[in-house]
Amino acid sequence: MSDLVRRLSEGQHPIIVSLRPDTTVSRLKECLDRGYVHIKFTETRGGTELGVPIDLERSDLQSADFTAETGTLTLVGALTLDYVKVRCIATVELPSLHGEGRLEVIAD
Repeated sequence: MSDLVRRLSEGQHPIIVSLRPDTTVSRLKECLDRGYVHIKFTETRGGTELGVPIDLERSDLQSADFTAETGTLTLVGALTLDYVKVRCIATVELPSLHGEGRLEVIAD
C-alpha cells in the first residue's frame, strides 16, 4: 500500500469539492446528477484530487438543500488509487463546498 493511501486512510482530512469551470452549488448538483465528483484532499503535497464515481445508495444527500445552498451532504464512492481499491467518504458543507474526508481500503 502506498504512503498516500495509508495517510488518507488514517483519520479525517480537509477536502474541497473541485468544480470546473464554476465553483458553485448548482455545478455540484450537476455533477451529482451525472454521478461523478472531484474531491481534493488539500493537505497533501500539491493536493490530491480524486475523481469519485458517487454511490447514491451509500451517500447521504438528505440534509442538503441545493436551492437554498445550505446543509451538509456525505458523498461515498469507490475508486482505485495507486493500484489499491478504496472508498472515498467525504462530508461537504454546501455553503463553502469544503469539508472533511477519508479513504477506506476495500478488502478483496
